Amino acid sequence: MIASTVEDALAQIQQCASLESLEALRVLLLGKKSKISEFLRGLGSLAPEQRRGSGELIHEGKYRIQQAMQEKQVKLRELWLAEELKSQTIDTSLPSRLGHRGSLHLITQTTERVIQIFRRLGFDLTLGPEVESEYFNFEAVNIPEDHPARDMQDTFFLQPEVVLRTHTSGVQMRTMQSEPWPIRILSPGAVYRCDSDATHVPMFHQIEGLWVDQGIRMSDLKGVLSFFIRELFGSKTKMRLRPSYFPFVEPGAEVDMGCFQCLGEGDTCRICQGSGWIEILGAGMVHPGLFQKAGYQDSVTGFAFGMGVERLVMLLHRIPDLRLLFQNDANFLRQF
Repeated sequence: MIASTVEDALAQIQQCASLESLEALRVLLLGKKSKISEFLRGLGSLAPEQRRGSGELIHEGKYRIQQAMQEKQVKLRELWLAEELKSQTIDTSLPSRLGHRGSLHLITQTTERVIQIFRRLGFDLTLGPEVESEYFNFEAVNIPEDHPARDMQDTFFLQPEVVLRTHTSGVQMRTMQSEPWPIRILSPGAVYRCDSDATHVPMFHQIEGLWVDQGIRMSDLKGVLSFFIRELFGSKTKMRLRPSYFPFVEPGAEVDMGCFQCLGEGDTCRICQGSGWIEILGAGMVHPGLFQKAGYQDSVTGFAFGMGVERLVMLLHRIPDLRLLFQNDANFLRQF
């Protein structure tokens, strides 16, 4: 059933003759009312031994459809451009003008690179509001009003019970309360905290991930993050987990990667300070209290992780001061 649906979708994509019809087909094949979405919603009703195999088939089919869409879109754009050039008269006697060629900002480049890595593992992109309720920013992710973790985050309050979000964790709870499991999402976006120095700015960017299903274990979290780190920083990069505390996970862990500068052998290394390890993100198993708030059954487990995009940028490009990314210095940005 899944295979025939995917093959039929691929055939329809090849028959598209215009960008408009391709966009309409994209909504039909991948929208909320599509058969693919219907298959994903039906995973929860399958037996555990069937769910994993069916889930892999569905996500693989969805990826094939998305790839075919992208390839067809490129071909249709080339055809459209060729027709446009035929219909226009170009005065070849006019002198050419070399315009300024821009590029994506480093933060955007890195965000897209991270998203591409996790998409290969079946993660879907989910966005949420930057102006958030105090409930979803704190209480919904296990940070009540008297919780000491509130003192760790200097929050921008727009009005009573309305804040600029301090993390993207609220997106995860919104998703769990509105959709049945299994869930495998990535939620990137801007976040805000009252802080500013060489390694902190009032507005920065996070990417958080969530995977909820039956039988999810800490080893699954380790495997996913190990794949991500090796894809981003190189196949020989090591990783370790250190016990740590985060209100919305239990157990929680800080994730370190081996220093790519000195490979753990440089006592005077400026990046790892001679330790051989670099802290890169936080993660852990989703706290049972969050599943209760979402209305999930007790047999469900899951893991979550979160990372700062700016930190990844600084590590990837050896940038010493975070503020360089926001000063709009053209000479600095042209390097990338």
